[in-house]
Amino acid sequence: MNRSSFPTLRPLALLALPVAILLGSPSQASAESASAVFAGGCFWCMEEAYDKVDGVTATTSGFTGGHTENPTYQQVVAGGTGHTEAVKIDYDPERVDYETLLHVFWRNIDPFAVNRQFCDKGASYRSAIFPMDAEQRALAEASREAVAERFDREIATEISDFDAFYPAEDYHQNYYAENQVRYRFYKSACGRVDRLEEVWGEEASAHSAP
Repeated sequence: MNRSSFPTLRPLALLALPVAILLGSPSQASAESASAVFAGGCFWCMEEAYDKVDGVTATTSGFTGGHTENPTYQQVVAGGTGHTEAVKIDYDPERVDYETLLHVFWRNIDPFAVNRQFCDKGASYRSAIFPMDAEQRALAEASREAVAERFDREIATEISDFDAFYPAEDYHQNYYAENQVRYRFYKSACGRVDRLEEVWGEEASAHSAP
């Protein structure tokens, strides 16, 4: 589903080009700050999920995993950039750890869907984890193995080293809170909640560790 019909869009020409967050930005810049990048389909929905996590200090909708610098939303959903919709999460590692963020990630996606999530189809909606260092990669791989073992099925979610993250246009940021009616209509029409409950049962849409 192309969501360009949902927001009240400002002309793209008036929007500042997004600034990339490049490889070399450590996952843990200090004892009080760390970052993680996940792709779980619609970034509006992933922002909502992570904003509920205690210890998360900021979420940013954007694009990663591709080869086009500073892509626009329209370029990404049209295909050809290699990017997927993603969310960058800034968090306090003294209040929440990366393993908890992984727990939340899995329970907010369909791990079996190939090149799509729910009603949104195409490689720009593929699910993926983008570890920012060796520790994050090891934890991500262990979590994927645990999910595969739990369901005894192949998991479609990719694990790819983080390279660059490009924030999406301003109108996408915090969309779920600033455009609640349109957002709820989109989320319901997309079947996200029903599918998560089908896969994860009572754990669906988790925003904390068990």
